[in-house]
Amino acid sequence: MRIGLNLGYVTTAEELADNLALAVAAESLGFDCVWAAEAYGSDAVTVLSAVAARTHRIGVGSAVLQIPGRTPAMTAMTAATLDALSTGRFTLGLGVSGPQVSEGWHGVRFADPIGRTEEYVQIIRQAISRRRVTAGGEHFTLPLPGGQGKSLVLSLQPVRPQIPIYLAAIGPKNLDLTGRIADGWLGIFFDPDTAADSVDRIGAAATAAGRNPAEIDICVTVPTSVDPDPVRAADLVRPYAALYIGGMGSPKTNFYHRTAAEMGFRDEADEVQRRFLGRDYAGAAAAVPAEFIDRTSLLGDEERIAQRLTRLAAAGVTSVAVSCFDPDLDGKIATLTTVAAAAQRAEAAK
Repeated sequence: MRIGLNLGYVTTAEELADNLALAVAAESLGFDCVWAAEAYGSDAVTVLSAVAARTHRIGVGSAVLQIPGRTPAMTAMTAATLDALSTGRFTLGLGVSGPQVSEGWHGVRFADPIGRTEEYVQIIRQAISRRRVTAGGEHFTLPLPGGQGKSLVLSLQPVRPQIPIYLAAIGPKNLDLTGRIADGWLGIFFDPDTAADSVDRIGAAATAAGRNPAEIDICVTVPTSVDPDPVRAADLVRPYAALYIGGMGSPKTNFYHRTAAEMGFRDEADEVQRRFLGRDYAGAAAAVPAEFIDRTSLLGDEERIAQRLTRLAAAGVTSVAVSCFDPDLDGKIATLTTVAAAAQRAEAAK
């Protein structure tokens, strides 16, 4: 199993500086990839460029670049440039975001996300492979008819003719799309006891499309908190879980609320959402079930985290991206150090 670091979202310049130092530490500890996210604050591209400039071996990945925020041709240009600057270390993770961000921030209707994603990926792959880019789907038409545009070829010579594309997907149709067209899946709030069906569905879709399911990387972001007491460790994760379950989406469309409900926490998820949308953020965090956090996180000491990594591998996970919630940089580095040791322990126990 590959071990990565997800830097998540930041709200201050100081956090950005700490994240760059954390990425360097992850490389020194043998981590395989650093992932950066974006919502409506810091963008992932700039962060990953800075990480690539400060590292030499570790992969850099977007988890995710927002599909409504960029044209597919712009994303292809960005991916090719990042891959060149990182000497072939870039992985392009994509996601449609949610209706609040897509429509409220980018001004793009949240309609037919599956069809939009499929056309988007097709255009990116044309561009990266330096074919003339054309598109005639429901969402993208290139060149525009009746105008002066013409079909163009990416002028930058990519370091690699193919850049891995991962999809952030929740829901059966999105999982099917991942299996059909993607090189990897970016999962979140992955519970080994209930999410194995998602892995199986991706594999079945890949097989039906004539692809080898074993070549699709099952990469899940896992909140991580190191403490001898797992209950106390979970407290650091509570605000993060509450944000996703309660506020990452509209009351009508929240994929993470649905995930919690499908795990058996519907009433609790409703309460988290009610408190969060009422701006009772502390109350929302307190309402997140401890069992939900434990089932979807790495909590405890080195031995317990090693056991949880083994469970994730048994459920079909091939890459783990840990998210740290320690209040300072030293604490985050200590967490990464424990995870690295736990991964070695899990590997030795095979």
